[in-house]
Amino acid sequence: MKYVFGNWKMYLNYEETVSLANTLAGATLPESDLTLAVFPLSIATKPVVDLFANTKFGVGSQNVSWTPKGAYTGAVSALIYSELGCKYALVGHSERRHVFGETDEAVRRKIEACLQNGLTPVVCIGETKAERDSGGREERLIAQIESAFAGLNMNGNEIIVAYEPVWAIGTGDACDVEEAAKVHAFVGAQIEKTIGRSLPILYGGSVNAKNVLSYLSEDNIAGVLVGNASAKADTFVPLIDAASEISK
Repeated sequence: MKYVFGNWKMYLNYEETVSLANTLAGATLPESDLTLAVFPLSIATKPVVDLFANTKFGVGSQNVSWTPKGAYTGAVSALIYSELGCKYALVGHSERRHVFGETDEAVRRKIEACLQNGLTPVVCIGETKAERDSGGREERLIAQIESAFAGLNMNGNEIIVAYEPVWAIGTGDACDVEEAAKVHAFVGAQIEKTIGRSLPILYGGSVNAKNVLSYLSEDNIAGVLVGNASAKADTFVPLIDAASEISK
């Protein structure tokens, strides 16, 4: 089984989000064992969940608050997203970390909130270009992994990891497949060292219909987290079609 997840970020407004979900819900997709999900604009979560109710697509949130309810202006909690029908939640995406200043400690609290409320966290990790160029990639990844998972009680729940090199996100400079596979092997080994078991690890960073199959062909790359190419039907459907070649 391989995963194809689409993070729609804030590329679309409410009407565009619902329109895209409606188009995808009616699209003819090839038979495969791909696990598909999208992460829409927060205010469009409910209609997207409803549109995908009888389809292959799951729905996730792009972020969560760890507090269930209360005086937290602007926040939407893991509990509320779960009640809306979400299955997944992105946690610690690089844009949350580097644009909004989200810390490793905040990421850990959000993971715990997801697990407590029936959401599968998709935990994003990755290094900046400066960290990569200076030889600090492994140190940064280890720090993110240990902060996220050391001593974590999973209670039998699923967790997915997404390796997203910050320098490859939205730049068109996708990580070389061989390099990505080596980093996935390193991340996988570090996760097993930290929690004593393996987790599926997705690759994210300028994934498109032309390169998706090369990533999914690697045994230790469990799937892809797609950004811009997932926010348009005419690029996302061909990407899913291409990915399906490995999962028929």
